[in-house]
Amino acid sequence: MLKPSNFDSKRRKSLKWGYLFTMVAGCLFILFLARILVLQNSNVDEIEVYIKNNYREATLKAARGNLYASDGSILATTVMRYDIYVDFKVIKDSVYNSNIAALSDSMNVMFGKPRNVYRQRFDEQRKKENQYYALVKNLDFDQYDRIRKFPIFNKGKHKGGFIVDRKYKRELATSEIGAGTIGMDNGPYKSGLEAAFSKYLSGTDGSRPEQRVNSTQWKPIDYWKIKEPVDGQDVFTTLDLRIQDIAHSALEKQLIKFDAHHGSVLVMEVETGKVRAMVNLTRTDPGIYVDSYNYILKDGIEPGSTFKTVSLLAAMDDGFITEETTVNIGNGVWHYAGQRISDGHGGGTYDISDVLAKSSNVGTAKLITQYYGEKPQIFLDHLKRWKMFDKMDIELPGVTEPFIYTPDHKRWNAATLASISYGYSSSFNLLQLTTFYNGIANDGRMLKPLFIDKIMKDGKVTYEAKPQVMVNRMASKEAIDMMTSALTKAVEKGTGRSIFTPNLKMAGKTGTARFEYWLPGPMKYRASFAGFYPADNPKYTCYVMVDQPDVKKSYYGGTVAAPVFKEIAGKTFLKTPQNIEQEMLVEKKVDLSKMTGSQQKINLKDGRMPSLVGLTGKHIIPQLENAGYRVDYKGVGKITEQFPASGTMLNENHKLYLKLQN
Repeated sequence: MLKPSNFDSKRRKSLKWGYLFTMVAGCLFILFLARILVLQNSNVDEIEVYIKNNYREATLKAARGNLYASDGSILATTVMRYDIYVDFKVIKDSVYNSNIAALSDSMNVMFGKPRNVYRQRFDEQRKKENQYYALVKNLDFDQYDRIRKFPIFNKGKHKGGFIVDRKYKRELATSEIGAGTIGMDNGPYKSGLEAAFSKYLSGTDGSRPEQRVNSTQWKPIDYWKIKEPVDGQDVFTTLDLRIQDIAHSALEKQLIKFDAHHGSVLVMEVETGKVRAMVNLTRTDPGIYVDSYNYILKDGIEPGSTFKTVSLLAAMDDGFITEETTVNIGNGVWHYAGQRISDGHGGGTYDISDVLAKSSNVGTAKLITQYYGEKPQIFLDHLKRWKMFDKMDIELPGVTEPFIYTPDHKRWNAATLASISYGYSSSFNLLQLTTFYNGIANDGRMLKPLFIDKIMKDGKVTYEAKPQVMVNRMASKEAIDMMTSALTKAVEKGTGRSIFTPNLKMAGKTGTARFEYWLPGPMKYRASFAGFYPADNPKYTCYVMVDQPDVKKSYYGGTVAAPVFKEIAGKTFLKTPQNIEQEMLVEKKVDLSKMTGSQQKINLKDGRMPSLVGLTGKHIIPQLENAGYRVDYKGVGKITEQFPASGTMLNENHKLYLKLQN
């Protein structure tokens, strides 16, 4: 019998495999046709239910824009956090068996649990063929960058089963401004600057498809269309961190000294109305104060004697009061319409500057009732024209509405006008009162308080705020000048004389208001000081309020609140650039002398943006990304433009914008 040749043997083997392949392909084709027939004859509702139960469109959150101070320092930023999952089904046996011990060791070193715990856990999940095992969550960039290089994971998603889910977290980036001022926008909970500018900061969310893995887990599907989110815009507030820090320090020191319950400071730029500092501190423990509630906007208070400036300016504008006007205080006590009004000091005859300088309740009440007692509406019309009846129209939420008793109110009586004149029977927030004083400082031109400087997107300015006039002429020039002179005298010779200094001319008014006076128990006071500086060419307006200082120590505006004003004025105005620490002015640049070709290195350890202009993008961009920053760049070659500017303090995952040559 003849033996088959090698050729015939190979031929028969090839045919055998060919038949087998054809049979398998045929079976698959039949199954495919059967599946089509099943689907065609299935109920549409059943198909929709199947898809709904096993697939979903998940939201990809857009990164919220950064919130900045006016100088470019970050107040709040969005940082990336990483959740790590493992798909054990895609890891080959050979890869798993040869690397699992090393992976367990790496996990032990990084997270501290015994290596056998990780090994046991991995083996269990592999046996279950878990396709979306939650390994670890909420990693920062450095931790994520480290774990993705571990054995097995370094082979990526499709061979190493390494799945990363990125998410954003909002973080405060400065200690000078607390949570009460910066606020939040967390669904139904909105407050502060974050809520005020949320429409700019919020981007447009994207979406991605996800497939159900089990009853509680969903796995991203990369091969379907993903709608990328659009990041929000960057908002630059008007806050000046240097002034904010000065105001914070000065207020905190005084609150501790007088063991007060809380206090506030507002600093406004006269020429623009921009709010340069807004500080609110509340006592949580003895000697400990935190920024947790915005009293400046949310609390309406009876202002007390700081309101005398408002009352007397009305009479000055109407021509009832001139520099020659005098009023007899008597012995400092006056009974009017069944009401006892007292100064608690002095007596005799005062001129108009004395009434303000010595903060006379009697003098103010006598003058206002003398000229407006028969027709109080004329007086109240001044307040309406100065927007004192109107709720402040600003972006920040939670602003209180002012209240003033009027003749049509059931509680109005003959003594109400007198009470209003020296700061009672009315309620205002500190922002409204500061805005009024700023109008006097601005030659009678009242400006809307501004909290936003500009908005930027992709390194370009999309909006820039301009001063907005609320009242073009509050009073005659003569009245404004007379009031400015009286307020200056109040500091030089009156109740504010404790802060007088020949080095800086200041104008202002003290306030000592008792509140909850109708309740039994210890007396409660608010000490205030409102004014502007320099008095002869105002740059800043400042309002200071200290609530419930220890009455055993002091509760007067001149001794409790005025020193805070003085410290802020001295440090914000007298401190010229020549006095500032040199390192704050020197732009930190990269030492290019040590760089050649591809060895260009940048220094990111000091937390400041280096000077990148002139450097090669392909060498610099990877360094920035490896450091955790989000980089948006256009073009190739050398860097021609950068944002933020060099020397700007950076926070982790700060978004950087670069423009390259072409």
